[in-house]
Amino acid sequence: MTLERVAVLAVEVVPSADAVGISLRQSSGMIETAASTGADVMRADELQYGLDEGPCLDSIRAAETYVAHDTRTDRRWPRWGPLVADLGFLSVLSVQLVNFEGVPLGALNLYARQADVYTEVDVDYALVFAHHASGAIEATREIDGLRTAMHSRHVIGVAQGMLMQRYGLTVDSAFEVLLRRSQETNTKLRDIANLMVTTGRIPDSPILAGEGGRAPSALTAPQVGGASVN
Repeated sequence: MTLERVAVLAVEVVPSADAVGISLRQSSGMIETAASTGADVMRADELQYGLDEGPCLDSIRAAETYVAHDTRTDRRWPRWGPLVADLGFLSVLSVQLVNFEGVPLGALNLYARQADVYTEVDVDYALVFAHHASGAIEATREIDGLRTAMHSRHVIGVAQGMLMQRYGLTVDSAFEVLLRRSQETNTKLRDIANLMVTTGRIPDSPILAGEGGRAPSALTAPQVGGASVN
């Protein structure tokens, strides 16, 4: 299930919600809107991030549920409230998203165009939905992580094959060449491998040319008199 689908389902599940945004904490610590039901929601979320105030941020930080019954008059968020009201959202319900280990993932932000519409029933529905949505978000991240890992392993394997074919190296020796170059240049191993695969150029390495030497810069065989020597 995509995050966009999760956002759409939230509107269907929580009776008073008109629009939804899913804010997630990134590995860098920044909070970004990963999915929403519209551009106005994206803008409402971005105002929270820019002003560093709003129910979404408080929900993530305090691990609590926050309800703004009237954004025009709620004194907890004096700068953000009037601006989001101008976007047409007068009520907001924010519920924290956490994984199965209790680690905060972000927040589910439910926007309504009428003031004072969220009831205890809405809150209960939102909490139950957030629990299931957190599982879907974790699954999506795991799948994305697996795809990235599989792609990286494939690219590294291709780069190893290129080194093995050109220099007659073993699998382990070819990997050592890539690893050392990664360490020498402070570049991720997958990026070194990807550069090789996309450009056909072999990274300089003492392993290939002897300590202090340089490896050939391309996979093509040396040229003598315009002819390839094999």
